[in-house]
Amino acid sequence: MSQLTKLSERARAFAATVAPQIEAVDHEQGVARALEALAREKFLGWCVPAAWGGSDAGDLVVESEVSVRAICAIRARLAYESGLLDVAFVMQGLGSYAVARGGNDELRRTLLPLVVNGKAVAAFALTEPGAGSSLGEIETSAVRTDGGWSLRGHKTFISNAGIADFYSVLARTDGSPADKDPSGNFTMFQVPASTRGIEIRPFDVIAPHPIGEVLINDVQVPDEHRIGEVGGGLVLALGTLNRFRTSVAAAACGFARRALDESVEHLSRRRQFGRPLSAFQGLRFDVAEMDTRLRAAELLVDEAAEAVDAGVENTRQVARAKLYATESASWICDRAVQHLGGLGVRRGEVVERLFREVRSLRIYEGTSEIQKLILAKSIFDDHAASRST
Repeated sequence: MSQLTKLSERARAFAATVAPQIEAVDHEQGVARALEALAREKFLGWCVPAAWGGSDAGDLVVESEVSVRAICAIRARLAYESGLLDVAFVMQGLGSYAVARGGNDELRRTLLPLVVNGKAVAAFALTEPGAGSSLGEIETSAVRTDGGWSLRGHKTFISNAGIADFYSVLARTDGSPADKDPSGNFTMFQVPASTRGIEIRPFDVIAPHPIGEVLINDVQVPDEHRIGEVGGGLVLALGTLNRFRTSVAAAACGFARRALDESVEHLSRRRQFGRPLSAFQGLRFDVAEMDTRLRAAELLVDEAAEAVDAGVENTRQVARAKLYATESASWICDRAVQHLGGLGVRRGEVVERLFREVRSLRIYEGTSEIQKLILAKSIFDDHAASRST
């Protein structure tokens, strides 16, 4: 049995046991329980490179990196059982990865082992009210002071807002939102949540989890908490998204797999007009298409994750996987709701929860429309290059 297969099976057994405990409480308590369990069973180590206390990915990944294939294997199993369990897991990686890539050695030695054991809850603070898909329009500013930096701005849709112990914050250190080339305008900072001037405004979303606005009011950050070089923040932020974006597609496959299983079970059991619903050709056709779309999505995820782990050019593979898996999962979950009829929209039913949980995946870490733009650009760039040669 391969390392990935063993990891996937271990995650499956773990999620089936832990998910009911998490779903039985509110989302803040749920995340706390999830992190405790994920740390105890050594899953959080897969979110951090081995060099800084994480799990040894062996030959799954080049150099000392976080393995995308490992994260995808885990997320697909966690999402099958619980969206909140999945979010708790991935946010430890998404929120800490910039520190692993660009933090000074002291910061990495101090912080990342706490991420692995669940003692430091991470958050990734990019999005702003006026800057979502276009990071170049971020307005949160960082100004040099005698002791380091003074940050001021407004972040929104920040997962783990209010429960995070630290935020990886992208801030403007040069230029303006109108600049055509913003590549050197930003720097990342590790900001402890306890720092004076941090204000949290939680809000609710369609699938509840800790999320909200983070107001940064003249927050003083020492230079030791700067992540990477001044002006290198955008590269770090995009590198983080590129490393974890494929795993969004994997989570989508986990949701879709559960929806398909729930649908097949219901259609096999429920009888109408004297026979099981599974005997009706129209519904059988639905299930066949659900299965085909899901398997195609899983294969695209495998291709993209392998490319990222191998360190090869992967823009098209990642965009393709994110686009197709999330759109297909949304359709599959919708069909499952339809198959269950009135039960499908009753609060507390599995497919009702899946329908809500899967929806945001088509938006965060790059909307479906952004993935189409990335794909189209790559396709036409390749075409132009082939014509020129």
